[in-house]
Amino acid sequence: MTAPAYTPYDGSAKPFTIGLKPLDAASWIEIDRHYAAYIAEKRRLMGELPDLVFAAEAGTADAQQEVLDLLTAHLASGGGQDMVSSEVRDAAAAQLRDVAGMEPNIPPLNRAALLVQEDLVLMRRGDNGWRLAAASLCFPSSWSLREKFGRPMHEIHTPVPGFGAGTRNAELIERMFDRLQGQAVWRLNWSIAVDPSLYLPLSTVERKDRADRRASRFPTEDPVASAFIRVERQTLRKLPASGDILFTIRIHVDPMRVLASHPDRARLAAGFAEQLAAMEEAQLDYKGLAADRDRLVASLRAMASAT
Repeated sequence: MTAPAYTPYDGSAKPFTIGLKPLDAASWIEIDRHYAAYIAEKRRLMGELPDLVFAAEAGTADAQQEVLDLLTAHLASGGGQDMVSSEVRDAAAAQLRDVAGMEPNIPPLNRAALLVQEDLVLMRRGDNGWRLAAASLCFPSSWSLREKFGRPMHEIHTPVPGFGAGTRNAELIERMFDRLQGQAVWRLNWSIAVDPSLYLPLSTVERKDRADRRASRFPTEDPVASAFIRVERQTLRKLPASGDILFTIRIHVDPMRVLASHPDRARLAAGFAEQLAAMEEAQLDYKGLAADRDRLVASLRAMASAT
């Protein structure tokens, strides 16, 4: 197994914080050896669940096209392809040609999403703040596009502890969006999943039920053996023509057990254990870890101290 691309759970990024950092434009989009599999899964979901993975307000077509044009130019210049094999670069080039030849009735944001492994979300400023105006979202991490579409950020973030309407974090995010200009920014977020599926939606009712029941999600004796680490690499970039903000979400999924063979095993496992141990009750409920936190912490600490 390959080493995880990102390890924010080691303590380098604190959970439930904003943590935005400047992003080099050359590193905007990531392409890796899983490129073909991600694109194939997007095609499947767009075909089978079109109303669940795409939504767009009227009046966003020009902004969607702006995204498509930016991504096409970025990929055509080799953006995001420095560290991949020639086979992956060839697949990306072929996908550029395929998307260029698609029927014009396919929304530009969906065509753009079929170029990259990232999901694409357009945020637009209105009287009630920044709202989700359009999205091609095939790989949600425990949320529902149908529920969040058209809603402002402070409502979208209502379930997230410390990020709902009236909180300091909600106000900070609005100000950051308002001030974002030419500099793209990025952050990392993590969760723990029961399987490696990329498509993991969760409705508000399902989230509340999970929090109320607090049932174990990892029934094996060692929870690390059946858990998967899901890392979101998120970027924000203001579109120069429309003034909308493009939010990209790139999903990385790794079995948690890969940490045991990582050359930096002790630091990663210990840091992960400490982040879990420090979580408050509401945070554990939000991530669906209330029943399993202590077992996960014990397993990770044992991994960290193993000789």
